[in-house]
Amino acid sequence: MGLVRFDCRTCQRHSTGNRRRMHLSGQAPHNSLDLTTLALKPGEGRRLDLELVPEALEMGGERYEFGPEPSPGRLDVSRTASGHAMRLELSAKLHGLCMRCLTQAEFRIEVESREVDQPGSGDEELASPYVNLDELDIGAWAHDAIALALPQTLLCRPDCAGLCPECGVSLNDVDPAEHLHEREPDPRWAKLRELTD
Repeated sequence: MGLVRFDCRTCQRHSTGNRRRMHLSGQAPHNSLDLTTLALKPGEGRRLDLELVPEALEMGGERYEFGPEPSPGRLDVSRTASGHAMRLELSAKLHGLCMRCLTQAEFRIEVESREVDQPGSGDEELASPYVNLDELDIGAWAHDAIALALPQTLLCRPDCAGLCPECGVSLNDVDPAEHLHEREPDPRWAKLRELTD
């Protein structure tokens, strides 16, 4: 089989070589793959190169966007006696605010996720939520896999110093030894200061 280019926004595909490459947009209405089109027999597998633009993520009230370039990835599909075993690898760039200093930053995410769909096994735990009647929703799978792979706190850099609690300036841009504020007097000593004034 030659190289097949999928344009999921127009549902067209074009043969251009000896590998399969899929171009998917998580924001387009068509972001899935009909597994039956791979025509795999039990024990056979297929590797597909992906270019995917996942949907934006909402975290902590902020929106994090992907791109602008598509995220490269790879999908491995193996046919089993009663279904499919799948692995998704994806390298994505996420853009949004650092959760500590609130500056715009880029976050690189590496994802590896596995799914098994064995509808003939009778075991509900072996039924993938991303497969419906042999239709694999790659966009939803990639979106969820990225969300699970993200750290709890997105930082512009591991040693991000955050914001000054007094004036709000980014402590990444100043010398901590020089950025000092005069401490407010303890209000509990106010009466004593009135006696000494």
